Amino acid sequence: MIANHSHILLVNSEAEIRATLRALLEDAGHAKISEGSCGLSASRVLRNVAVDLLITDIEMPDLDGWRLARLLRSGVFKCKSDIPIIVVAKTWCERIAETTAREFGVNAMVALDHHWQLPQVVRNCLVMPGEAFRNPSVLVVEDTPDTAQIAQRVLSRRFDVEIAEDGPSGLAAWMARRHDLVLLDTMLPGMSGPQVLREIMKIDRSQAVVAMTAFSSVELAEELMLQGAADFIAKPFMADQLRRVCELAVRREDYLVSNSQFAARVDALKQSTEAYRIISEAHQRLLANLRTVVIELDQDGKICFLNQAWTELTGFTLEESLHQPLALFLPSSEEERTNWFEPLLSGKIHQLQGEMCLRDNQGGILWVDCRLDASTSEAGKRSIFGCLDDISEHKSIQKQLAFLSMHDQVTGLYNRHYFEGALRRLAVRSARDKSKHALLCLDIDHFKVINDNFGHQQGDLILREIGASLLGRLRQSDVLCRLGGDEYAILIPHADQAQALMVAAEVAQVIQQHPLTLSDRQSFELSCSIGISEINGHGATPEDYLKQADMALYAAKRQGRNRIRVYDPMDRENDALSLSLNWASRLRHAIENDRLLLHFQPILHIASGKITHYEALVRLDVPGQGIAKPGEFIPALERAGEMTLLDHAVIKLAVRHLKNHPRLRRIAVNLSAQSFNDGDLVPLIEEQLRAQKVDPRRLMFELTENAGISNISATQRMIAQIKQLGCDFALDDFGTGFSTFGFLKQFPADFIKVDGSFIRHLDRDPIDQVLVKSICEVATNLGKQTIAEFVHNDVVLNLVTQLGIDYAQGFHIGQPQPVEDLQLP
Repeated sequence: MIANHSHILLVNSEAEIRATLRALLEDAGHAKISEGSCGLSASRVLRNVAVDLLITDIEMPDLDGWRLARLLRSGVFKCKSDIPIIVVAKTWCERIAETTAREFGVNAMVALDHHWQLPQVVRNCLVMPGEAFRNPSVLVVEDTPDTAQIAQRVLSRRFDVEIAEDGPSGLAAWMARRHDLVLLDTMLPGMSGPQVLREIMKIDRSQAVVAMTAFSSVELAEELMLQGAADFIAKPFMADQLRRVCELAVRREDYLVSNSQFAARVDALKQSTEAYRIISEAHQRLLANLRTVVIELDQDGKICFLNQAWTELTGFTLEESLHQPLALFLPSSEEERTNWFEPLLSGKIHQLQGEMCLRDNQGGILWVDCRLDASTSEAGKRSIFGCLDDISEHKSIQKQLAFLSMHDQVTGLYNRHYFEGALRRLAVRSARDKSKHALLCLDIDHFKVINDNFGHQQGDLILREIGASLLGRLRQSDVLCRLGGDEYAILIPHADQAQALMVAAEVAQVIQQHPLTLSDRQSFELSCSIGISEINGHGATPEDYLKQADMALYAAKRQGRNRIRVYDPMDRENDALSLSLNWASRLRHAIENDRLLLHFQPILHIASGKITHYEALVRLDVPGQGIAKPGEFIPALERAGEMTLLDHAVIKLAVRHLKNHPRLRRIAVNLSAQSFNDGDLVPLIEEQLRAQKVDPRRLMFELTENAGISNISATQRMIAQIKQLGCDFALDDFGTGFSTFGFLKQFPADFIKVDGSFIRHLDRDPIDQVLVKSICEVATNLGKQTIAEFVHNDVVLNLVTQLGIDYAQGFHIGQPQPVEDLQLP
């Protein structure tokens, strides 16, 4: 902060500059400021007021800044003659200004362009008032003490003098300080004057050096000048002669520096002028080719300037548009036109930005992004400048995106996103006013058969037709949405359970009556399963109502499909369905958040005693519960029909493990009974192996015997496709369907896994030993290898070895572990 007690006199002939500088000083903490508009008015103030600091311009009427400074330094005013003086000027040549300032006792100079530096300069001058522009420094290198003393006495008033007694010390002193002038004797001990001169010139050719010699000759003077000396003087010299030679040398340096500065400014001016010309031409070309409309309006809102983009946008020519009110090109009413521009035209606001409509010359509507800025000239004339960008296409796309965000692309019905919002609004209304509403969830029975046999294009066509038929039978207040696949949802406001059942029956009838002929020889009858929940304000969240309708829908499907089921909280079956849906939700959450895990149990090749591969066993990391094993969630997922989702996720994770862990040579992955009805399974396996660049021979699959027997033809077809990819196959839990030995001949498996129920008591049950031996003999004759599960001690391991089993698996061999904990070879 500037000291508050300091009194500053601010002198400048331009009131605007004075106001700017005063504001700067006041912001810096100084409020005691007097002003003068010219040198004469400043002189009147100085006669009567003892100021502490003077800030002045150079060019002023009556009395310029230099002469004002000279008067102040002469002591004729009331203030002290040594107060700091700061010159703030628009332009100057730095070196000449500094030299002149030094002559007139000015402490500092500030360019008006850099006026923001003024508070700091004032602060420095008030703290160190004696620090004006320094006198030029001169280094006298002279070994004769009398001559050195004469030089110091003669030059001390004008110069800051330093003495050196020999050549080496003189050179060292110059290198340390770089004096403005060097007065150099030619005959010096240790190092001659010409030698010192040469060293100085090597470093700085612009250094001013005056040579002193007792042997004046034209040859010597010429030699010294050629080496770089600015002048020379013969000894003994007169005081005035020495002073004059040194002044000339310093003036020469001032001139050379100022001439360089002036040349640089001239060059910069030429460059800026040329740059301005280039920029101006570029701007003209840019305005002509710019797609953005550049516009200027006068204070009445009339168009003063337009570029060619206006014609390309609106079709109106520049000639018929200039000097017309912009409001005439708006499609709105006269009152709206006036209101839109009035705040900007009246000066209430200075900027206006937003979207607005224009009309084109054909009467069409254009959307533009409008940005207008208003400014007022010194004469008080208001102008408005701005840009208009065509956003008609953007608005059209925006409208389409808004539609797509709320509508299903296949059917055009509302989508799940819209449904969730509508359900939330009904739930809130029900909780607030106790009103009752209904939610119907339905899906088309066996619709996958249509997609698999006739293609998704035909399936999409049927979904659109069903959606249109349902819309035609519902009330306008009802909300029909497609949630995904073949699943629809209907929200029925102000409907009790009886009304919801009536609507559901009508919906089922509409779908059953939908004509469906897919080929000349095949026709189908469609049906649907429907679940109903009542929105009655009792649900904790809107999702609770959807969950209830889902459970009712699953119950309808489990009863044989083509059914309507109302959610009943007292129905015990709902508990099982709720558990299934809960595990399905946990599974999706685990997949999305990388909480689906694989643990690997080693499988021992008995003959070699080596671990040849591992079985991948799935786990779910459930937040707040820990690690869940398959027995906890797979039955629930099977009831919910979500095993396909689990199969796909496990395959992706298993292939990723094979890629990331090359030493995990081979793994076996279990497939569910639902997998052979999954047309996407084999393409998924092929795509994952190719994408991760994993050898198919490192991956094998297991399917339970009972699952395979339930659909022999589909199982044969799926296993053949997987083996064609290069993967092996194992029949798991073999022996539980013991009557199927004949079926084993048709089953293209590479491995047979003997069910653990035969192995668990093998050391105590002779019958189990006979059965295992029989399985081994049949498998061997069919060219298949055998794996014994549940090998839990050495006795059992020895027995399975004697009975002819090829591989062993169980806790005695190794427990399932994460891949990081395996002792991989």
